Amino acid sequence: MHELSIAAVVVESAEGVARVHGADAVAGVVPDALRCSFSLVAEGIALDRAELVVEEVSVRARCGDCDARFAVGSPAALWCPRCDTPAAELLTGRELELAEVRMAGSP
Repeated sequence: MHELSIAAVVVESAEGVARVHGADAVAGVVPDALRCSFSLVAEGIALDRAELVVEEVSVRARCGDCDARFAVGSPAALWCPRCDTPAAELLTGRELELAEVRMAGSP
């Protein structure tokens, strides 16, 4: 179950950067930057010709006042479109999951 180790490294790295910069939260991942970084890190090892497939999840939030659920959009708008108050929580869009690793020659 090496996926757990990979996830742990990602989390530890992001947490370390946040700590160094005094942040108590980490912003989202930019898919194109992640793909580019993956290619650089994978160069010269078994993953050299691997393809990273990123499935983006839309960001949705919940209003603390009227309980409306809404798409945050881009650029991010964290104010409820129904009652114009700040969002209470993000419901989706913070996920980072390694869903599958396929080996060369496998279906």
